[in-house]
Amino acid sequence: MSTATNAPDRQVFVSRTAFIMAAIGSAIGLGNIWRFPYVAYSSGGGAFIIPYLIALLTAGIPLLFMVYALGHRARSSAPLAYRDMHPAAEPIGWFKVGIATCIGIYYAVIVGWAVSYTGFSVTRAWGDDPEGFFIGEYLQQNGEAGLSGDFVPGVLIPLIAVWIVCLAILFAGVQAGIARFSKVFVPLLIVLFAALVVRALFLPGALEGLDALFAPDWAALTSPTVWVAAYGQIFFSLSIMFGIMLTYASYLKRKTNLTGSGLVVGFANSGFEMLAGVGVFAALGFMAHAANVGVDEVVSNGVGLAFIAFPTIISEMPGGAIFGVLFFLSLIFAGLTSLVSIIQVPISAIADKTGWSERTSTVVVGGMMAIVSIAIMPTATGLSVLDTIDAFTNNLGIVGVALTAIIAVGWLLVGLPKLRDHLNSVSSFKLGPIWIICVSVVTPIVLGFMLIQQIMVYAQEGYEGYPTWHLLLFGWGLIAALAYLSYLISIIPWPRKSLDRVARARAEFEAEAGGAPSTTTTPTGGEEA
Repeated sequence: MSTATNAPDRQVFVSRTAFIMAAIGSAIGLGNIWRFPYVAYSSGGGAFIIPYLIALLTAGIPLLFMVYALGHRARSSAPLAYRDMHPAAEPIGWFKVGIATCIGIYYAVIVGWAVSYTGFSVTRAWGDDPEGFFIGEYLQQNGEAGLSGDFVPGVLIPLIAVWIVCLAILFAGVQAGIARFSKVFVPLLIVLFAALVVRALFLPGALEGLDALFAPDWAALTSPTVWVAAYGQIFFSLSIMFGIMLTYASYLKRKTNLTGSGLVVGFANSGFEMLAGVGVFAALGFMAHAANVGVDEVVSNGVGLAFIAFPTIISEMPGGAIFGVLFFLSLIFAGLTSLVSIIQVPISAIADKTGWSERTSTVVVGGMMAIVSIAIMPTATGLSVLDTIDAFTNNLGIVGVALTAIIAVGWLLVGLPKLRDHLNSVSSFKLGPIWIICVSVVTPIVLGFMLIQQIMVYAQEGYEGYPTWHLLLFGWGLIAALAYLSYLISIIPWPRKSLDRVARARAEFEAEAGGAPSTTTTPTGGEEA
């Protein structure tokens, strides 16, 4: 297990390239492929690129810098990194761990679906009714809410395989597992998807699909909803605020160009989203052409795009089997690289809190997540549970904890100047006061609007027609339970070796900066001379 010279009990990425590949792999997930194209299309088309890029530059990349600094400065998991800012901030880190745990539990089954559909593409198993096949035959959903004990073998088996692969990668460690896996599968993902896009561009109707995506609706720029959609897409796609990038940054060597790495990751993620938009809408253009309807009549997103619309496209196009294999392999690779990073968040946090090795934490924490995932998701009601948890953890959980973290670090603790100094001490691209304004002013305004808007929608309209008890259990109740558990876990004392690592890392950074250690709150809540 590779370790750092300055922190003997902490693994490291042996190179900046390894970290960048892992971070890009985390950021490029299923949402890049099935969410961004629809958001762009429904939010002004080509005009959406303007608010999207502004959101990337004023929120996405600045927040990426912030979480890099938090993790790298403390060389620890999310809860301990926030505790290093102030003991009262520790629950913020644990809430992020809880969100990552919930997402990992349901995200794995979607990757399992993609595994199944890679094989289905060869035989076109869905026949003439992709929707009926997906919901009725493959998932075998009974249309009811809540939990079910009726397991679906066709979903269960690939889900188990996904968990075995992910836990094997994580058990190997940061460098031997995550880094090596990312170095192979991130480039492979890009090559596969690029091949898919090239094929899609030569389909009849592809140009009509691209015209539908990129035709600018300039009037949309006057709509606050479009700007919120742009910022929302950036927040969700960069894996910023639920502990992933903070955790990955904690495994970096002391001398690492943080801001340069953040710029590479941010623009690489957006570049892939643009590529995904081209590929998806070229394919949808072909689908509309084949059905002799407008592109607007076939546009979809999310699960429906991947497992209903694309099977329809595969059935209608020449050489559809090859196209289908490329598409679903792309989903598998994008899903696996993201899922590995998601699971690493609770593994790292529990290892820090208990003093366990990360291998032990992988077995215990990863194993428990796998058991819960296998018990709930491949059942006759798994889709309704997944849908509800996904909506509430993303739209309320991630947005809420992001807003809380920024207010705590930027306003209450006045910690942004400290983090900026740390970033500037190790990076080639230096940050000034504009960075602080973006993080502490621009971002919380947008996040606050998003959170209030979503709370009002869910409170007044519910979600997708699910019964109130279902939403209380898997939505509102889940978020409340995560908040309460985050507080309870923060009361448990930290092992001395975890606290010593944080203090040692900070002392080394301050020594290299050439100044005396500042008087600041230590992880134990006392004063450091």
